[in-house]
Amino acid sequence: MSRRPLIAGNWKMHLTVTESVQLAEAIAATGSNCPDRDVLIAPPFTALAAVSNAVAKSPLLVAAQNVAWEQQGAFTGEISPTMLTDLGVAWAIVGHSERRQIFGESSAMINRRLHGALANAVHPILCIGETLTERESEQTFAVLQQQIEEGLDQVTAEQLHNIVLAYEPVWAIGTGKTATKEQAQEVHAFIRGLLTTMYEKSLADSIRILYGGSVKPDNIDDLMAQTDIDGVLVGGAALQAESFSRIICFQ
Repeated sequence: MSRRPLIAGNWKMHLTVTESVQLAEAIAATGSNCPDRDVLIAPPFTALAAVSNAVAKSPLLVAAQNVAWEQQGAFTGEISPTMLTDLGVAWAIVGHSERRQIFGESSAMINRRLHGALANAVHPILCIGETLTERESEQTFAVLQQQIEEGLDQVTAEQLHNIVLAYEPVWAIGTGKTATKEQAQEVHAFIRGLLTTMYEKSLADSIRILYGGSVKPDNIDDLMAQTDIDGVLVGGAALQAESFSRIICFQ
């Protein structure tokens, strides 16, 4: 089954509003040169409105870096899914390793965020991944299975159509280390196989699974040549138009 590639850039806590708009416009121009793939950017919350407005006439997709599970209420510091859709933002990252590792978000909380997004027409990108200690102790598959089963708890087959998964080995984020193409493919194949046991095979075969972990212009072609890698979630290399443009237009 053919899955349309998705190239996503997570800007994390970088860039002012002005800088974000300038980068978004440059990326939108590049994306038009490679129309056979989806391109998504996730600016900081402060820039979402300006960026969404700046690229509204382009195919560029805009995501939030997180999303709350309630539409409103006493949740200081959180952003609701309806606040996102009010800005024209229809995507949100949930469960990023930094949310899990630094801010202590549990799989139960991430599942609530995912359901909050789904209930309000926001497409979640569910991140999963193991630490270096877990990989070295050969727990990778067990950790990923637990994160997927808990993250997708009570998610129906119909809802799964609106979800993208992103495998991000924690040991390869911001470290300069990258899983080899063989390591990445092995894990992606495991994830798709697990989805096959949870849902119908045809549905599992249709779900996009991204790789995230020090993706750069010099490794994007090898990664995207793998059978079960359907795109990438890019960090640092997404902050420069030139490097991200090369990633977008992978060969």
